[in-house]
Amino acid sequence: MNSKTQRFTVSGAAGSIEALSDAPALPDGASLRGVAIIAHPHPLFGGSMDNKVVQTIARAFVQCGWQAIRFNFRGVGATQGAYDEGRGELQDLLAVIAQCAPSGPLALAGFSFGSFVTSHAVRTLWPARSPEQLVLVGTAATRFEVAPVPVELHERTLVLHGELDDTVPLADVMQWARPQTLPVTVIPGVEHFFHGQLPLLRSLVVRHLSAVPPSKT
Repeated sequence: MNSKTQRFTVSGAAGSIEALSDAPALPDGASLRGVAIIAHPHPLFGGSMDNKVVQTIARAFVQCGWQAIRFNFRGVGATQGAYDEGRGELQDLLAVIAQCAPSGPLALAGFSFGSFVTSHAVRTLWPARSPEQLVLVGTAATRFEVAPVPVELHERTLVLHGELDDTVPLADVMQWARPQTLPVTVIPGVEHFFHGQLPLLRSLVVRHLSAVPPSKT
């Protein structure tokens, strides 16, 4: 993402996991808000930690004082292993959380398939580990069973979706969100990969991160 991006590896159940870390430039006396971990779209359709939407979400977190960590799921880039339909990918994400953010404020985010995996990470960790922030973009509610978001986390959750998304139709996301009464922010005229609208995506994530106070838990 920039010259200060650090590349490193994490140990996973299927082998090493390739990852990137970006940290904000903090003024003297300031401290990190926490660690944000962002999951990428479907591994079998070109998804990786270098996806433009994933990078944009990471930039938003860095802008708001978070350390942003992106990683490749098993079978992508230099990460060992093979695609496992979400099961192994959940283990990858949990391994990154355990090793990169074992304690302290945690934020989770995912794009498309990454949102599906992230939702199950929240369900696995809850309530012992409650994310300070949850950002789900282009939530893959068409092909996958996305886990519901705990009610207590709703006010700290941002669900973003493009009105013209033809990969994950908006109707499918609304069907997932409706039983939870979980708000969905719909961006008019935007499709799945936010072509030409990445600055808007970034500003919406920044607005959410700036507006929502830290949890009391």
